[in-house]
Amino acid sequence: MTEQATPNTRWHLAGDWFDVCKCAIPCPCTFAQPPTYGDCEGVLVWHIREGNYGDVRLDDLNVLMLGSFEGNPWAGTHTNPYAAVFLDERADDRQRAALGTVFAGEAGGWPARFGEMFRPEMRGMDIAPIHVEIDEDLATWRAEIPGRVMATAEALTGPTTPTGARVEVHNAPGAEVGPGQVATWGQATVDRADAFGFSWDRSGKSSKHFPFDWTGPD
Repeated sequence: MTEQATPNTRWHLAGDWFDVCKCAIPCPCTFAQPPTYGDCEGVLVWHIREGNYGDVRLDDLNVLMLGSFEGNPWAGTHTNPYAAVFLDERADDRQRAALGTVFAGEAGGWPARFGEMFRPEMRGMDIAPIHVEIDEDLATWRAEIPGRVMATAEALTGPTTPTGARVEVHNAPGAEVGPGQVATWGQATVDRADAFGFSWDRSGKSSKHFPFDWTGPD
């Protein structure tokens, strides 16, 4: 980054967050419980529909993280948390600095609280093309960094689900985006990563979508 962002700057981000992970459906994280197999690894994606950091506009930019941990971070009993972060290559220097400050937790708000809970060791950070597609009706969502990460999912449905309705959780005690948002549940159709020492390739496991709406530095 060639520019510095001031941590006490007022900011606001709103958009879509989703993940794909190795847990069985539904991922216990949403219920603030330990992961299905005792440890978890996966892809976390933020698509900013509208946002600003002071006078820096952040609309339509993406951030993607690879992460892993053992135990239950919601109870503070997890160990070995690791992460690597990718910032959207379309962002200019000021936008990258702003995104880096917010997502590192240096600008307050929910990312600061989330970072304090998880405290991951950073394996790396890179600027990359991050392609994100989210159906307006939340039938599917996907993200890709060509040759490095692919995460795609389809919303859950079944014989008792009304046509077009989504499987949702309200007031989730373990919402990665913070309190008050609604989780839409899905099944990962592709979950693949090969970057910064993270390596997996699977499908059929848990995925969920949350809207997010953050402000800071309060």
